[in-house]
Amino acid sequence: MMTATAYVLLEDGARFDGIAVGASDAATGEVVFTTGMSGYQESVTDPSFAGQIITFTYPHIGNYGVSEDAMESERIWARAVIMRAAMNTEDAPGAERGWLDWLVDCGVPAISAVDTRALVRHIRDAGSMRGGVFPASMSEREAGELIGAEPPMQGADFAKVVTPAQMTVHGAGSGPRIAAIDTGIKGSIVRHLVQRGAIVELHPCTVSAAQLLDGDPDAIFLANGPGDPAALDDIVATLRELVGVKPVFGICLGHQLLCRAVGLETFKLPFGHRGGNHPVKDLQTGRIEITSQNHGFAVLGPNGERTIPGDEPVRWETDFGAAQLSHINLYDRTVEGLTLLDVPGGTVQYHPEAGPGPNDSLYLFDRFLAQIAAHA
Repeated sequence: MMTATAYVLLEDGARFDGIAVGASDAATGEVVFTTGMSGYQESVTDPSFAGQIITFTYPHIGNYGVSEDAMESERIWARAVIMRAAMNTEDAPGAERGWLDWLVDCGVPAISAVDTRALVRHIRDAGSMRGGVFPASMSEREAGELIGAEPPMQGADFAKVVTPAQMTVHGAGSGPRIAAIDTGIKGSIVRHLVQRGAIVELHPCTVSAAQLLDGDPDAIFLANGPGDPAALDDIVATLRELVGVKPVFGICLGHQLLCRAVGLETFKLPFGHRGGNHPVKDLQTGRIEITSQNHGFAVLGPNGERTIPGDEPVRWETDFGAAQLSHINLYDRTVEGLTLLDVPGGTVQYHPEAGPGPNDSLYLFDRFLAQIAAHA
């Protein structure tokens, strides 16, 4: 019999025992799950996971170690990691450190030998919720108090936690100059744009519309990030001064923010979409893409519905003219993208850069740059 040295506790009282394999501290946050079979290092360094505890559904995590090349930002943003069978090998090509050694080095709590299947089934039934990873020596009463003190994700502004302190410029190509409002952008998004010749300015999310326009960019870009888009009214107000003035495009949280800027609404999904195996249909081409996703909120349909039953490119009437559905999630029929028809702009909810994940959606970077060129 396993002697538990740590446990996971959820705010509804559900408990899952395991073995402590990371830093010895306790950690609280929103407990979510991701279905990716690889890319554990990219996941924990994705700023979109700020404020969250990641449960990996794939059992073996840590098989190939960690390396500098796999970093999506400068640090780990996930507050803790929950696994079924953690590994600490570093004998894979390119590995520079063992996964568990690295988590300890970074001060991130982690737990293994957890029945992650039961935990994920519980979250799917009850929804993502606050919880934590705790040493076995801590009482459930004390752990419950720490969980209760954790603010819920709904209404949380984590963009200001992950945003950079100052603007930086990336790339030196001959392509368009793109001003990005950095709410937690992944490094691989920047790399894909730079590889295509773009010059990317990463601005703090507190930047004003006037400051962005002072640089006369060819387009405004919004990328991924953590938290509730409904808590970011200041960024939404900035975007409302930019839509129709410059082409504006968004990915993930940026999709949600641009949609809110044109007058649409968002809502919290029961347990979100996280992983690298989510099917999405591109309604322009009819092509089915397997996509990488990481989000807990979604955009409401034209009549306020949470799901759209058909594959027709339905339309919204927005504060800036018509918008048309461009992509649909084939798991739960939620909105995965739209195109603005009367002003230049568009969005996708998922991650075309993957990092890690399938490459089915890389064409969106080329489509995005072509749309910028068309409005130059």
